[in-house]
Amino acid sequence: MKSLSTYLRKNWVWLLANVGGLIPLALLLQGVAGGKWVDPVAEITSRTGLGALIMLIASLAVTPINSVFGWRQIIPARKPLGLYAFGYAALHLLNFIGLDYGFSLQAFLADALLEKRFMIVGFSAFLILLPLALTSTKGWMKRLGRNWKRLHQLVYVAGVLAVLHFFWLVKIDITQPLIYGAILAVLLVLRIPQIRQFFARLRMKPATNTTRKSTAQRERVAKSAVATES
Repeated sequence: MKSLSTYLRKNWVWLLANVGGLIPLALLLQGVAGGKWVDPVAEITSRTGLGALIMLIASLAVTPINSVFGWRQIIPARKPLGLYAFGYAALHLLNFIGLDYGFSLQAFLADALLEKRFMIVGFSAFLILLPLALTSTKGWMKRLGRNWKRLHQLVYVAGVLAVLHFFWLVKIDITQPLIYGAILAVLLVLRIPQIRQFFARLRMKPATNTTRKSTAQRERVAKSAVATES
């Protein structure tokens, strides 16, 4: 029991990320089993696409949260959230190509190139996420060295393309794409080195002030003791 509580205390953020990552899948399976959807293909495509976007933005939020609040415990959540983003993106693409195009990649690409630009940016985002998912292990991190970080910085491009895909896909109410786009814009701004340094300095100020106060208090106590002794 003690070892279990220790494991949960150390890995609760990672576990919470996995639980959150599985919620869209659970809701999707519940909907499929219920059989109440008027257009199951459209529902599955929409839900998997939204799940991929949410997981991708959540994974991109990990580093800014650490930078702004100094909460390093959240870092282990980045990898599972990124993998769930890829998983939902893969389901989204397979469902769309499989049920709408009969798994004909040629027909899909022909249609995309001719008239549907949202398909091009969506497919491009998936192609970026694919190598990122494949190289997410510690083994690949060691093999690629510094190039690993450079490669995984492409996730920002995938995020922009995913939001653009959603924006071009929605033809009437663009409220949701705008909200996700605004969130992504804030997260990208918080990754600018100067902005990160600004918040790092803000976090250091209270500690510096506390140190100064403690030093001042010690000096006052020392002076009082000297006065009493004299």
